[in-house]
Amino acid sequence: MEPQKQYYQNLAEKVIKGLKKRNIEGYYCGTAREAAEQAMAMMETGATAAWGGSETIKEIGIVDRLKQAEHFQVIDREIAQTPEEKRQIYFKCAAADYYFMSSNAITRDGELINVDGLGNRVACLIYGPANVIILAGMNKIVPDIESGIERVRYTAAPPNSNRLGLKTPCASSGYCMDCHVPDCICSNIVITRHSKQKGRIKVILIGENLGY
Repeated sequence: MEPQKQYYQNLAEKVIKGLKKRNIEGYYCGTAREAAEQAMAMMETGATAAWGGSETIKEIGIVDRLKQAEHFQVIDREIAQTPEEKRQIYFKCAAADYYFMSSNAITRDGELINVDGLGNRVACLIYGPANVIILAGMNKIVPDIESGIERVRYTAAPPNSNRLGLKTPCASSGYCMDCHVPDCICSNIVITRHSKQKGRIKVILIGENLGY
């Protein structure tokens, strides 16, 4: 096994132990393709499926797989034409059987760190969908909560702002300036240290660098 792959696998084992004590199921897949197949296999036929904004789930093809599948009911957030339509779709996402997302960072001890703008993604993580499936590349693993938040602010937020065409200070400067502008995407910081419902949250760690 390649040294990097071995490192990711060893680290994933540590993270999965941390997730388990927090009532969160953890899995490890060496490739994005394997992760996508495992995630789809977790779903029951006829289930409703939705997703939050995530470059990772797009990269590994989950969104395309869901849209092409005939045996799932997809709640497609991308069809909204107006702010009100988008709001109504977000409500439907919160009642989905399965909700797909990534995590901005995950500590070695299994804590999930997510920073959101509007808050619909973290809202579904906290409560609503019967199952939350998180797919995250091993580049998202951090030593602790503090370094996780720092990762979001200095590594993830700037490119995400550029991807979304937002007018934030970090989009032009390349680093967090602790802004309060209308387009701010760091409005809500959520730390998940424990899942009240055992097994509701499932984390699939992937031995690749994915997302921001």
